[in-house]
Amino acid sequence: MADKNLIEKPISSKEIFDGKILHVVHDTVELPNGAEASREVIRHTGAVCVIPVTEEGTVIMERQYRYPIARVMLEIPAGKLEPGEDPLEGGLRELEEETGIVAGKMTCLGELLPAPAYCDEKITMYLATELTRKERHLDEDEFLDVFEMPLSELVRMVMDGEIADAKTQITVLKADRILNGNQ
Repeated sequence: MADKNLIEKPISSKEIFDGKILHVVHDTVELPNGAEASREVIRHTGAVCVIPVTEEGTVIMERQYRYPIARVMLEIPAGKLEPGEDPLEGGLRELEEETGIVAGKMTCLGELLPAPAYCDEKITMYLATELTRKERHLDEDEFLDVFEMPLSELVRMVMDGEIADAKTQITVLKADRILNGNQ
């Protein structure tokens, strides 16, 4: 339950940028004490991420270059949702497009808000099991390497600070906890 003493009320909103993935607005809000303040907010359609775990306990992973930070990242499959798309359907779509994997079972692991101070992006996390391999269908602008590694090794890498991607860190740890009976 929200504490009414903390709520900021929107007064006005002006679009600053309208892009393919991001939309930036400048809002004026009324603070709890009645004063006005400015907020720059990134609006995002939302995203999904999926940790596909095989019967052998390996995870289908990806390496891809992330331009904003100029690094190749180790990540689980993920992608943005189409406007109005159901997160489960988006997760199944992204998994098959990027890896060629079809999941027989998808377990929702909850939502992740990666940067709530300035962005409304919500990432829905899924654990995919009962996997079947098919052909992948990358988008024209997607270049990534797909490979497998043990879940236990990923947990070690997260804990040792070797994986920087937040959605991958959280989803790996949640999946490990569920799959190893430590809920």
